Amino acid sequence: MAVLVIANFALPSLHIVLWSAIGYASVGAILLGVHLHRPRRRAPWLLLAGAVACFITGDLIADVLTRLLHRSGFPSLADACYLTVYVLIAAAMVWLYRLGVVRRDLGGLFDAVTLTAGLGLLSYIALIRPYVDNPDLSTLDRSISIAYPLADIVVLLVGARLIASVRFNTAVALLAAGGIGLLSSDVGYGLHQLAGGWKTGGPVDIGWAAFYVLWGVAALHPSMRQLTEPQVQRGFEERLGRLLLLGMSLFIAPVVLFVEMRGGRVRDAAAIAAVSALLSGLVLLRLGRAVRAQRLTVQRERRLRSAGAALLLANDEEAVARTLHAAVAELLPAGRSYAIALGPAADTGVSMAYTSTLDRAVAAKLGEFEVSLCCPLALADGRAAERALYVASDEVVLVGLQEAAQILATQAAMALERIALGEEVGRRNSEAYFRTLVLNTADVILIVGDDDLVRYASPSAQALFGSDLVDRPLPSAFADDSAAEVGRRLAEVRTGDSGRPGKDLQVTGPDERPALVEATFRDLRDEPTVRGVVVTLRDVTERSRLQAELYQRATFDALTGLPNREVFLTRVQEAVASGAETGATVGVLIVELDDFKVVNDTFGHGAGDALLVAVGQRLTEALRAVDGSYGAAGTVARLGGDEFAALVRRAGTSADVERVAERVLQSFAAPFELAHGTVTATASIGVSTTAEAATAQELLRHADLAVYVAKDAGRDRWRRFESSLHSAVVERHKLRADLDRAIADRAFLLHFQPIVTLADDRTRGFEALVRWDHPTRGMVPPDEFISVAEESGLIVPLGAWVLSNAITAAAQWRIAYPGEEIYVSVNVSARQFRSPDFAQWVLAEIDRMGLPPGGLLLEMTESLLLHDDGEVTSELAALRQAGVRIAIDDFGTGFSSLSYLRRLPVDVLKLDKSFIDTVVSSTEQHAVVDMIVQLARILKLQVVAEGIETAAERELLVTMGCDNGQGYLFSKPLSYGDASQWLSQDASGPQRGGRTAA
Repeated sequence: MAVLVIANFALPSLHIVLWSAIGYASVGAILLGVHLHRPRRRAPWLLLAGAVACFITGDLIADVLTRLLHRSGFPSLADACYLTVYVLIAAAMVWLYRLGVVRRDLGGLFDAVTLTAGLGLLSYIALIRPYVDNPDLSTLDRSISIAYPLADIVVLLVGARLIASVRFNTAVALLAAGGIGLLSSDVGYGLHQLAGGWKTGGPVDIGWAAFYVLWGVAALHPSMRQLTEPQVQRGFEERLGRLLLLGMSLFIAPVVLFVEMRGGRVRDAAAIAAVSALLSGLVLLRLGRAVRAQRLTVQRERRLRSAGAALLLANDEEAVARTLHAAVAELLPAGRSYAIALGPAADTGVSMAYTSTLDRAVAAKLGEFEVSLCCPLALADGRAAERALYVASDEVVLVGLQEAAQILATQAAMALERIALGEEVGRRNSEAYFRTLVLNTADVILIVGDDDLVRYASPSAQALFGSDLVDRPLPSAFADDSAAEVGRRLAEVRTGDSGRPGKDLQVTGPDERPALVEATFRDLRDEPTVRGVVVTLRDVTERSRLQAELYQRATFDALTGLPNREVFLTRVQEAVASGAETGATVGVLIVELDDFKVVNDTFGHGAGDALLVAVGQRLTEALRAVDGSYGAAGTVARLGGDEFAALVRRAGTSADVERVAERVLQSFAAPFELAHGTVTATASIGVSTTAEAATAQELLRHADLAVYVAKDAGRDRWRRFESSLHSAVVERHKLRADLDRAIADRAFLLHFQPIVTLADDRTRGFEALVRWDHPTRGMVPPDEFISVAEESGLIVPLGAWVLSNAITAAAQWRIAYPGEEIYVSVNVSARQFRSPDFAQWVLAEIDRMGLPPGGLLLEMTESLLLHDDGEVTSELAALRQAGVRIAIDDFGTGFSSLSYLRRLPVDVLKLDKSFIDTVVSSTEQHAVVDMIVQLARILKLQVVAEGIETAAERELLVTMGCDNGQGYLFSKPLSYGDASQWLSQDASGPQRGGRTAA
């Protein structure tokens, strides 16, 4: 293939023959590699071969059209081949990722999307927009021209996702290099085409040639099998090169904006804004994933500590197996099936293995699971493990379990070794055999006489104590505190009182370094060959250090070193209990930084972390420096994010707590001198005391409410909890309970506001609006109870009631006025869209009532589109395919609407009332509304203007080309009967013209 590439550039006249030979040789190389190396799944590689075949076939067709037939090659069958290439490559990359990457790393996905978004912006500006703006192109020409750079962006995304997630090897490197060649040549081709200077055989062909050659070589390399094999992958550290690449991607949008501003005209503001918003969201998602990972790590460490304690109490192998079962069940995600087994070790390290290749007895215990995790039971003295812990489950969860499973295996090995040794000591009655048994054990075994003198010490005692213990009193070998403990336990075991567990003992080794040992005492004085107390010592220094480290992580914030929320709550509970006895006032301060995100966005997250550390130190100093007359001795904790808390103990009165809050607020007056620069920060503080709260939970809850009030009041201030805040919360709970009963009793009203054609006032449809006539409150504004319904989830049954009744009304109107084709428009919330089988329910409801699908228009907000995780898009597609129309409500009030208009199934844009209110008086607003109307016309979308109240507004909208509208100029919301009468008048008479008053 390399020779063919050289010949192709050296002999231009034979380009068609040589270029085709290069491409089809690449196809043959991929097929040969699949045949030789026999990967676990062949389909992804066959897709890659198909992609290469389509690509070279497209080249051949294009060359035949242009060189031999002297015809224009665009658009042609070659373009169909080319576009098929990208579909096959994307499918193959996704397939390879799902086969070989059992560790679903969302961080890698976020990184891939970040890189793709930045480069996609450049592609849009350089390659896509010129085609969009070119009036000489037909719709087909423009669509195909735009499809190429879009396809490159998709390939870049899936390729970056694969490379960022799989274990890097030669085949991955070759695929990546070939992909870069393909994308580079595509970009070069696009730029030459726009410049009108494209010529076959130029430097651009080098990238395509590299694509053919390197993908063929990748398939021939043995490492290609690893791409379809599930492999254990450890969590990786962020590397500098990866971070630099992501950082450069984040700066693409601002650099483009700067360049266009320097040029005097910003042409791509919408695209730059959309990409910037996307990148900001990805950064937040990355941060959220890191916080969640930290929380899961702490939970896992707690479960491992609990399992370790249980294994210490296990007295046989069956008890060890039960403990391992329980521990694995807690470590796995809820509801996941699994199986474990103890059997012969198949490997020396942690590995993934096919269950069918394991020992037959082990495979039988693991059941039908395809893959299992093998964790050898490592021995304390470093000898090769003969047994292993096998855990079988889904591949994805096994990778997340690997480190915890290895720790469990190590603990199980220690427990089994201890159990086996104890059984052997109890079973054997020969001192000679006993001496041989313990000769090489890592544990220290001692036989102590009634005079506390050591009569026998295993060889490992020399390494632990640094001297011979025989004929020495055993307590004298330990530190002072531990010596008394040893004497006590010897006395207890001789009297038969050995039930109380003892604490770890401290010894000083030969290098003068202290060590902790776990001691077990057994009275074997009745055994003729022993006649003494057997003391078993195990060095647990490293385990104790690890436990201390785990405790530190579980109770203190890793960044600031301050206590975390759980520790703080415990200390508040202790202070409240103490204050109840002494009569002292206890206060809690919740401190939240103002605009902390601005610091992260301006100086970077490193500066944000440094600021959090500095704030923790300053809060601690402020509490420590409080004057003694306040009687305050405080505790500072970090509750999470930019939220801190301070505990004020032994305050004289509530006023003293308030003075502490004032002092803390004043401590923020001085700027923070960080390595990243000088940062000025303010804080909002919520204060609560035991004067209003009886428990620690109430103190924290009251302080949280108070801090929200401080933020609403303008920030950089403190506020104390007042009973009115609690009353507001209680009132909201009452409203929620009333709403629950109202939904059960169907105690709602449905009003309909006409939607008319602005040109002639003819009624096109109605918007269904829910109303709640509360028995004691009267008419509750929708803004009050809709938000409560959203928070509580009651919006789903409420929305179902509204939809069902609106569909019923529309169906009845269609029957009564068959010539009008009236439709009904209904607002749908995000929770409704994400409820199970929402689309199927809507279609069944309109089918039940006999309403044509076009008689229903579903309105959704921009925020629903912004946070779409794929479920909403699929539901929308199913509804629109059936004929139900879709509208974006309150269009223009969000910040990402335009990015969704082209790819989502939308029929109608509803202009928010805020645009209409000033469209007559504001030239800027007039221009915005006109632009939206024209954009909708280009995208073939209908526009409905909401909130029209004056004739001037209507006339102005008509001149802009806005088709439909609604508002008090035409009618207020009507009951079903009034709406029917409205329709009757509309159908029986001429245009209403002057009847526009509500």
